[in-house]
Amino acid sequence: LAREHRPKMIVCGASAYPRVIDFARFGQIAAEVGAYLMADIAHISGLVVTGEHPHPFPHADVVTTTTHKTLRGPRGGLILCKAKHAKKIDRAVFPGLQGGPHNHTTAALCVALKEAADPSFIDYARAVKDNARALGDELVARGFSLVTGGTDNHLLVVDVTPRGVSGGAFAKALAKAGIVANMNAIPFDERPPMDPSGVRIGTPAVTSRGFGRPEMARIATWMDEVAHAMDDDALLARIAGEVEALCADFPAPGLAS
Repeated sequence: LAREHRPKMIVCGASAYPRVIDFARFGQIAAEVGAYLMADIAHISGLVVTGEHPHPFPHADVVTTTTHKTLRGPRGGLILCKAKHAKKIDRAVFPGLQGGPHNHTTAALCVALKEAADPSFIDYARAVKDNARALGDELVARGFSLVTGGTDNHLLVVDVTPRGVSGGAFAKALAKAGIVANMNAIPFDERPPMDPSGVRIGTPAVTSRGFGRPEMARIATWMDEVAHAMDDDALLARIAGEVEALCADFPAPGLAS
């Protein structure tokens, strides 16, 4: 496609891709056709900075990321680039797209980046991946199907059609049960985008609480129960109570109990 269309820029990245992105190969393709390469690592930046996912540099010309998600900071964004592009990007962003600085967000971002630079953050990133794999294994054992058959990062895309439910309805039922997942289309999905065949679920937040494999098994069990009885309000309320109790045992870091 790149040879045929000769694009000026190639963008690589994803919001629901559970495997490793081959930035080196994208870089080779971009170089062959004379295109800039921009990498969107919004979802995986926390894994990239710890070496738990390949780095987009030096292959990419520009890299963008959010500062939350796996980087675990406040909501915001970063644009990183090779030095030769810096002036053009600065002029494009300020003052046209930027206004007054949000100093409270900047302070929070500084804390997050300091945490990400600490060796303990490597342990966190590895635990995020371990928990995602464990949750995937537990879901498969309970009859769910995983897009691509598993995960290499922090998220899972679950095909719920083998369970006889839709992604939209399942996500809503999970929310009533205290479990956050979002409906998500799957490859070659025949269902409409607003009620697709899959859900996406990730492990960064629960890992921050200190969850491990036993808790992944409990989450998978709850998801299995919800899939069996999505309209059973009493069941959903019971699970929501159990979720709340488990979270009380693993409080979010920095928050009073």
